[in-house]
Amino acid sequence: MLRILRHGVFGLAVLLGLFSATPPAAAAYPDRPVHWLIGFSPGGPVDIVARIMAQWLSERLGQQFIVENRTGSGGNIAAAAAINAPPDGYTLLFVAPNNAISTSLYKKLPFDFLRDTTPVASIMQLTNMLVVSNAFPPKSVQEFIDYCNANPGKISYASSGNGTSVHMSAELFKVMTKCDMVHVPYRGSAVAFPDIISNKVQLIFDNLPSAMEQVKGGNVRALGVTSPQRWPSVPDVPAIAETVPGFESVGFYGISAPKGTPPEVIETLNKAVGEALKDPKLVAKLAETGGIPKPMTPAEFGKLVADETAKWRKVVEFAGVSVD
Repeated sequence: MLRILRHGVFGLAVLLGLFSATPPAAAAYPDRPVHWLIGFSPGGPVDIVARIMAQWLSERLGQQFIVENRTGSGGNIAAAAAINAPPDGYTLLFVAPNNAISTSLYKKLPFDFLRDTTPVASIMQLTNMLVVSNAFPPKSVQEFIDYCNANPGKISYASSGNGTSVHMSAELFKVMTKCDMVHVPYRGSAVAFPDIISNKVQLIFDNLPSAMEQVKGGNVRALGVTSPQRWPSVPDVPAIAETVPGFESVGFYGISAPKGTPPEVIETLNKAVGEALKDPKLVAKLAETGGIPKPMTPAEFGKLVADETAKWRKVVEFAGVSVD
């Protein structure tokens, strides 16, 4: 009887130990590499900024942030891959105006961007820049408009893909100036510049980071920026709005994650990006690309993307463009 009692007490002690034991703590995020998908080619403006941020986040959070270029379909291939990834914080998406534009421009997307993603953080705001081949005669925005209207259909413009801000900036310009140009889409602006430099294609309304690099190298000539006023980092380049009143196309860069990503992961990433945008060295690197840091809460960034989606829908409908 005593032996049975002892066994019973021992068994009860084991059971109590199992129930009272503190469960193992969840691993702190991130505990393995994070894959950051971007929809454009290496060397382009999105790629440049993503790699600046990825290096900082890797050093701060102790895990590698790996930039993956998933090019094509105006960034929608990368968006679809991110949306279909497990919502665990280990697959992120670089978000830019193309994601807001594609919602209305593309008629058969396999996802709803606002519904299927979770906003994480805003990185920066930037403008586009109208740059032309050095062999292209016009030296100002007004000369360009006059030349274009005198040569309808004979000028072609490059873009980094259908549905990008590079594409839609040109379409907005076409509508507001009655300038008839032919669109030539590429898989990113970096691969378009050889054709612009050789004057095979005459111009591009490119994101400022890569446009500035080509202008500084003397490969192309800047005619104007798409912001409503002159941009701080290039004050000598006029705003297109100085010639075409009301013209405006200002972009944004940020991060989103698949819908359902845990709030604590979103909070960790947003806090890290916010700290990055206070780092003088990183801010200086962004300034070299022409970007202005724009930290936001996840909710604020989500509202920005929603507002941009509504704005560009009006432009798409006004311009009468679409992609099947």
